[in-house]
This record gives sequence, structure tokens and C-alpha cells, in this order.
Amino acid sequence: MAVFITFEGGEGSGKSTQARVLYKRVLQSGIPVILCHEPGGTSLGKELRRYLKQTRQTEISPLAELLLFAASRAQLVAEVIRPNLGSGTIVICDRYTGSTVAYQGYGRGLDLGVIQTVNAVVTQGLSPDLVILLDIPVEIGLARKRSAKEDRFESEELTFHQQVREGYLRMAAADPGRWLVVDATLPREKVEQVIWEKVKSLL
Repeated sequence: MAVFITFEGGEGSGKSTQARVLYKRVLQSGIPVILCHEPGGTSLGKELRRYLKQTRQTEISPLAELLLFAASRAQLVAEVIRPNLGSGTIVICDRYTGSTVAYQGYGRGLDLGVIQTVNAVVTQGLSPDLVILLDIPVEIGLARKRSAKEDRFESEELTFHQQVREGYLRMAAADPGRWLVVDATLPREKVEQVIWEKVKSLL
């Protein structure tokens, strides 16, 4: 049975690391699985990622940012996610629609109704079976990232990141049956264990 799992979280939460760990554990279990990420995962997505994440010199309006992420997601869903789910493969995705609501909605202040409509169109209504939110206080998460070169989002003001975290927690509270909130300040091995126990129940 195909299962669609997404990872969400603010900067420095460790979601990309945990997504890779989960991918390897599922693979070692002998279950067909793929790992993808947003923005990216396709040729178009990689080009859009460069503008969205790395190009700080170019001003991008919040609405343009929303639509660029949407274009990347539409391609990823059509080219990677749906075909693999259709063949019975487990799909693990590092970021998905929750990121858009948190970052462009709560962070940038775009209308949540507009974002929900855009998400519904580009995903054709495809929602994850499980959303894993790695929650971490903003100051701790950003401190983890300061040693690396900052991208457009990591360099935002503290208030922006606090609004993103608030958005994530609100989404999780509104849909507790589908969202798993994990304390990302726990030791990495403990985080891995909590996630694996939940995923095993789905598999």
C-alpha cells in the first residue's frame, strides 16, 4: 500500500536529516520508497529552487514567491509523487503544502484562503497521509544554521520565523490525526525513534 509522508519544520529543525534517515530505514525494510524535496525534485524544480532559495539579490514579491513554489510543486506532483504512489511506492517528501501555508501565509502574510486554493489546484487535491512536524524554538533552530551560508529565508527577521512556527503549530493543532509533532530539541536518535514508531504503524 502506498503511503505519502511529508516532513515540515522551520530552519534548523533537522527535517531534511530525519527525512533521509526515514528513507533509509524504509528502504532497509525492503519496501519500495523514494525521497524527494521541495522546491526541487525535477529539472524545473531545480531551476526554481535557485531563484527561491539562493538568489538574495533578486527581489521576489510574496505573491510571485507563492506562485513559483506552486509551479515547482505542480511539476513534482505530476512527474514524481503521483506516478510513484500509483505504483505502490512509499513517497517521503521534504516539505510540501504545509510549508507554503507557514512561510507564505503566516510568514509573508498572504491570504490563507488564496494559498489553500493554489495548493488544491497544483496538487489536484493530493494530501499526505502523515505530516511530521519537527518543532524547535526559533532561536535554537537559527543558531544551528548560522554557521552555514544563509539563504533568502534563513536571513529573514526573527519575527518572520516566529510567525512561521506559529503557523505550523496551528495547522498541527487543527489536524492532530494527520500531524505528528516531534520535539526537535531531543537527541537525534530519540527523534528518529519517535518518527519510526509512528511510521511503522502506517506501514
